[in-house]
Amino acid sequence: VHLAESGGGRVHPGGSLRLSCFASGHTARIQSMGWFRQRPGKEDEFVARAEWDSDEIYYTDIAKGRFTISRDNAKIGVNMEMNNLKPDDTAVYQCYADFSLGPRSWGQGTQVTVSS
Repeated sequence: VHLAESGGGRVHPGGSLRLSCFASGHTARIQSMGWFRQRPGKEDEFVARAEWDSDEIYYTDIAKGRFTISRDNAKIGVNMEMNNLKPDDTAVYQCYADFSLGPRSWGQGTQVTVSS
């Protein structure tokens, strides 16, 4: 399974970015996809996920009110709109996918830098 991420970059505080992650090479049924992040010197933090079976969306406090995750059913992927970004959001954002068979798959990570 390959997860292709895109959309990272550098923005000013208050700016927005859209991250995307699409899966390929899978044969099992998709169950959920989401994002973790790792800020400099910090441990991994779960950000948000989208469920396929239940159609539910989960956000941590990191994301509530500022980030919106959505599914792309046609291409088996997720997009995450990040608004009102803060310097503390600077991190490597990594996509993951859980399928009905096999271990969790991970993307390569995409850098988000929020700086004036």
